[in-house]
Amino acid sequence: MNIDNLILWIVCISCGVLLVQTVRTGDRKGWTFVASVILVVTVLLLYFAQNWASLIGGSLWFIFVLLPNILMQWVNRLVYQQQYLKARKLAEFARWLHPTDGFNDYPKLLHSLEMAQKGDMAHAREIIAQYQDIRTPTGRYATMMLYKMDCQWEALLRWIRDSLSKEVYQKDRDLMMSYLRALGETGDLNGLVQGLGKFEQIVDKTGDVESKTIMRMMVLAFCGKVESVKSLLANQPKLYSKESCIYWTATAEMAAGMELEANEQLMSLSRSGDISWQKAVAWRLNHSQKNRELTDSSKQMLLQLTTDLHQEDRYGGAIKRTGKKAQATFGLIVLNVLAFVLEIGMGEDETLYRFALLPTAVWDGEWWRMLSAMFLHVNFIHLALNMLGLYILGEFVERTLGMRKYLIAYFFSGLGSMLTIAVLTMLFDRPNNFTVGASGAIMGMIGATAAILLKGWLLEKSLIAAKRLRSVLFVIGFQVVFDLSTPQISAVGHASGLILGFLISLFLVSTQKNRD
Repeated sequence: MNIDNLILWIVCISCGVLLVQTVRTGDRKGWTFVASVILVVTVLLLYFAQNWASLIGGSLWFIFVLLPNILMQWVNRLVYQQQYLKARKLAEFARWLHPTDGFNDYPKLLHSLEMAQKGDMAHAREIIAQYQDIRTPTGRYATMMLYKMDCQWEALLRWIRDSLSKEVYQKDRDLMMSYLRALGETGDLNGLVQGLGKFEQIVDKTGDVESKTIMRMMVLAFCGKVESVKSLLANQPKLYSKESCIYWTATAEMAAGMELEANEQLMSLSRSGDISWQKAVAWRLNHSQKNRELTDSSKQMLLQLTTDLHQEDRYGGAIKRTGKKAQATFGLIVLNVLAFVLEIGMGEDETLYRFALLPTAVWDGEWWRMLSAMFLHVNFIHLALNMLGLYILGEFVERTLGMRKYLIAYFFSGLGSMLTIAVLTMLFDRPNNFTVGASGAIMGMIGATAAILLKGWLLEKSLIAAKRLRSVLFVIGFQVVFDLSTPQISAVGHASGLILGFLISLFLVSTQKNRD
């Protein structure tokens, strides 16, 4: 397996996708520059210094694309949790890796939130006043913060409507979220629900799942959907602080007419040393959220939202980790790692000779080689890439099919791909080629994911299933191109594992439906 080719593929596709996203959204010009430079440098190195292309291109991508993105995701999550001190320190480091798109000013604005949290409003306003130029994203963010600090929701709405065009605030995630919240705080529930429908389409273009989740949670809270709010908060434990969970649960309860429960929670929150929460609680207690009627159109949109959330809980975890338990997947990873340790301990060449898939040995009666070969790997990189794939794919398939059916699909794909290789290598007179690796079974999990999503799209008309299915098809297309360009990889094993995984999982999900 050529790690250099893999790095180059990752760099080119990642930068290409980043460029497409920035062009579609029309903002984040700094990222456009960074991605373009890395692509140009990598391509030039491929022509003039090929041996250095993956090292330099990969290093540039890691330092100036991957690392700052990861850091800013952590910063935003800390901001959602009101941990402004930690967010500021992390942002101060991240800005050196990406000094454009407002990164330089962000730590100072976070410092103002930190001061406001401690009750030093004068210092907080002094910091923000330096940036109140609404012609820039930083200036708009600073102005918005001033209104939010004092819970001036009516004034915030007037400012957004009178001073900013829709083209401006609908492209800004923070302004969108604040606009929606202001609609809810001032009692315009129909505007809130209708606004969410518009903003979801915009946020979907950026792939900002966390912002979308928060906006949905606010809408459900202001509309009194207590159980839905609790479910969203429970499914995203790292996204919200303890205080946020109390506040938004109480908001939902108040809107649902459960004032006794809501007041009890809000009073406990008002005793917090955080001044911003004290102000938020005071506003909430003085502005009732109940008895606000929704139009039929808004009710239908709210019903659709709850349906979407149910389907996203079922299909949204495809080809990504959600952190939910997957015991069989974890067990398979442990078995593969232990097998690799034994392989190294016993001697790699000796182990491969005795346990790898060797077609002539299989046809001589050593059928167990098809199973043992599934747990052997050529080197650590081979093992790491396969286990990463299993880690990402396995959870969704296991959670959807159940442990027993998941293991059936896994071993059916893996053993079937090994048998296909054994048969075809004998037919094409290559009987001494040996094969190892869990790749066939893991490709089977991609096929299984496609089968599950196809069912969700066709039978349940799930939009999230259709969206995830398109992503799976992209992954398959990328894998095919990568396999064909890398001679060391068994394209036959991958293709057969993919097809077998799809077919067996299609059968398993159909029997699961009939049983239900």
